[in-house]
Amino acid sequence: MVQYPGDGESIFLMRKLRTTALALAALASLALFSAQSRAQAALLMEEPYGFFGVINPTGHSAVYFERICAETPVKLRRCAPGESGAVVARYQGISGYDWVAIPLLAHLYAVENAGQAPPRVSRDTVARMLSQYYKIHLLSSLGDKLTAGGMFDGGWNDLVGQAYMRRIDVFRFETSEEQDDAFIAIMNKSNNRSRFNPLYRNCADFVRDALNFYFPHTFRRSVFPDAGITTPRQTAYKLERYARKHPEMQLAVFEIPQIPGDRRPSRSNKSVAHSLFAAGYGFAVAAAYPYLAGGLFVDYLARGRYPLHAGPPQLLTPDNLSALTVPACRRKNPEGDGARAAAPAENGGAERQVFAPDQAGLKIETAAHQ
Repeated sequence: MVQYPGDGESIFLMRKLRTTALALAALASLALFSAQSRAQAALLMEEPYGFFGVINPTGHSAVYFERICAETPVKLRRCAPGESGAVVARYQGISGYDWVAIPLLAHLYAVENAGQAPPRVSRDTVARMLSQYYKIHLLSSLGDKLTAGGMFDGGWNDLVGQAYMRRIDVFRFETSEEQDDAFIAIMNKSNNRSRFNPLYRNCADFVRDALNFYFPHTFRRSVFPDAGITTPRQTAYKLERYARKHPEMQLAVFEIPQIPGDRRPSRSNKSVAHSLFAAGYGFAVAAAYPYLAGGLFVDYLARGRYPLHAGPPQLLTPDNLSALTVPACRRKNPEGDGARAAAPAENGGAERQVFAPDQAGLKIETAAHQ
């Protein structure tokens, strides 16, 4: 048998290439599995509005989950492909339930499709949209005794269409599917009966407990300057501070602007100490207890302002919410620097970045603002 020169080397080379190809395929599969196992959530800090926002300017907070959806308003499940996740929060007076889960687009705009969100609204339009969504999607689960709500009583007005009433700051962070599945199991097994208390069992306490589930033993009550009361701004401040030490959580900050209309712009979230003086309560305290009022004011100046992210965050619009609904591993990383657009007049008119699906690489990393 005649053996031609180089046959042995060729066979060896083919085996080497085959081994390398198999190794690369295995690595690619591992990377794909790792990317698919990533998920994300976000703290929503919602500004106070209306007359109640004047007497209690702390605002509202909730948690959004990209991989967790609402089977019903009081039962969670994993999202199916194409679903955009749910917002989970504690409310007062919602048919006796402690927490309620609402789809993201419904919570923000009271619609099922982003294209249905109007660019400008009137009070009558908002009332009609919220009432229609409640009758179609929430009536069967929450009952016909649930009202629209008032100044001191919760109702379905608190659940949907929040971007028509107020501006919302979004603090997005990464989670894992395992964490989300465990959170679903715990929430579905919990005793979902309302024990709401504005001092120690409010909406921010619910968010604090949820964040402690993902980042154990991190978020505690602050005796000073908030007198042991958990507030939305306090929680957002602590989340940003934690992210500076843990960049792996990939914290990014966005803004969902208030939809323009005939409603006045919402007000900024304040701490308890700031609220006392902003709402005028501090003057009554000063008249009765001048030293106590002086101590509260000094404590507010020293620690109670809770400075948040520096610079204007990116804007998220109804048709461009992919920064929340699609994890970074599944979004395209653009080559451009991103578009800019002017913010609505109700929010100060300053030039801000607008997030678009093809601009996912744009984000404010709060870890850089130390």
